[in-house]
Amino acid sequence: MTTRSAFVPHTSAGQAAQRRQQQLTKPPGSLGRLEDLAMWLADRLGRATPPRLKPAIAVFAADHGVALEGVSAYPMAVTGQMVANFVAGGAAISVLAAEHGASLRVIDVGVAYPVPVPPGHGADLTVRPVRAGSRNLLREAAMSAEECRAAWQAGADVARQLVESGHTLLIGGEMGIGNTTPAAALLCALTGLPPEQAVGRGTGIDDTRHAHKTEVVRQALARARAAGAAVSCDWLAEVGGLEIAALAGFYETAAQCRVPVLLDGFISTVAALAAVHHHPDTAHWLLASHVSAESGHRHALAAMELAPLLDLGMRLGEASGAATALPLLQAALALHRGMATFAEAGVADKDAR
Repeated sequence: MTTRSAFVPHTSAGQAAQRRQQQLTKPPGSLGRLEDLAMWLADRLGRATPPRLKPAIAVFAADHGVALEGVSAYPMAVTGQMVANFVAGGAAISVLAAEHGASLRVIDVGVAYPVPVPPGHGADLTVRPVRAGSRNLLREAAMSAEECRAAWQAGADVARQLVESGHTLLIGGEMGIGNTTPAAALLCALTGLPPEQAVGRGTGIDDTRHAHKTEVVRQALARARAAGAAVSCDWLAEVGGLEIAALAGFYETAAQCRVPVLLDGFISTVAALAAVHHHPDTAHWLLASHVSAESGHRHALAAMELAPLLDLGMRLGEASGAATALPLLQAALALHRGMATFAEAGVADKDAR
């Protein structure tokens, strides 16, 4: 998001919010980026003093054939097990969503080993599998063009449903063992970044496996390039993942519906980058919640000129970083909405004589 000094309102509501910030009982700029957030949200929400946000979190889950190459510290079966944990309420995002009053929905777009999920209290589950995990991107395209479009559409449909149900802020999360590998490959493809700078430790792999993972990404990019990948949708199908494509569709549709998005970590940010490459106006609706410990995340944020709100060394995914930053947005709007102006409080401002 833009810094306060560079904030330029795009709507009359944004202009009114900017004027209000100048009149509140505080020295100008004294609330720092909380002022930026309030004006940014007012501008996008079309209200000079927006009410409390109504956030919705959608976590897209899928498996990855490239996990068979030993790029993760965990087996592929964990994806389905974690989906069950989300629904049961035991995952980090389940706790954070409940704490901050956000609705939570999990969408299975390609879990290879689904786990029977009894009714729970953590999240609603939608089962809409495109296929049972992506193909091994080192050896062949992760998805066909049709499968990529189907995953994208699944995310788009979820975003539209959440907007239609009255949510005013959308957060996307992901779950998929091995998914930092396709995210790193996609980041390299979209930015030209070398694999050495894009590939991180994921679930906590050691030096040997990290070097192997970097080489997998390098070879996958060469394979996809030889196969004719040229534009973002080509690269998404060749080296992406089902949940990454779904997130890209989710973000693009949120923007088309004129609803702000709070991005999560590395994988979700790369998905947003793919959406921006497909439809550049999507960038106008994106906020960065945090920067993760995954090495490529800073590069993905920089590619969209996004400044993260937090840097806590997180690398969990699931939308946990975005959910952690959510109270900052609510606080920014509460201050913007609830503080008195100098005139209302009968306080002389700095220019009074």
